[in-house]
Amino acid sequence: MKIISTKDNLDVLHEDNHIIVINKRVGDIVQGDKTGDKPLSDVVKEYIKVKYDKPGDVFLGVVHRLDRPTSGIVVFAKTSKALTRMNELFKNRETKKTYWAVVKNKPAKPADTLIHFLKRNEKNNSSKAHIKEVPDSKQASLDYTIFKELNNYFALEINLHTGRHHQIRAQLAAIGSPIKGDLKYGFDRSNADGGIHLHARQLVFTHPVSKLELCIVAPVPNEVIWNAVK
Repeated sequence: MKIISTKDNLDVLHEDNHIIVINKRVGDIVQGDKTGDKPLSDVVKEYIKVKYDKPGDVFLGVVHRLDRPTSGIVVFAKTSKALTRMNELFKNRETKKTYWAVVKNKPAKPADTLIHFLKRNEKNNSSKAHIKEVPDSKQASLDYTIFKELNNYFALEINLHTGRHHQIRAQLAAIGSPIKGDLKYGFDRSNADGGIHLHARQLVFTHPVSKLELCIVAPVPNEVIWNAVK
């Protein structure tokens, strides 16, 4: 059964006066879109308003996004100063992002660096990975390592070097290893919860105010295959 985040069940991984880090559930949408569904940003605002009994509007800045069918770490800023500094960290790639993905088809190498040129298709909200540069494409790079073999699946740990649209999904599909449940990128059937087995597992960054290094780790969803991976 799919559980959507609410102010009462929010999975808070870290919170201080400047930032709040959430473990996003499958199906949560980070920011409002054309669906009109309540975004996670509004849920977090409600949580803050109730927890601290704040009058009026709560300030909350969206620092980055995760695809709706993906789970894991999402950072929000609680002050405008923190938002500006966090935006700079992400823009300048001064964060270290680690993802876990589960695939059915074993990649050819146990570990590898993948470099593609991604071209985004706005009409169907997807990206296609090309081996060579094509018009309007952007270079995408990641490392992966197979860290666990299950009966029918393989768990990969992925470190992103760039932050392109649907990058991990498109690049793994391009090597013949689409993520479990990811129909858009060639997996043969959907997951029961409508999500995909891609999880933003760890984020390392310098706190925007204290300047201390933070390492946030998000537990995987409580689900059969993820439970076998961890």
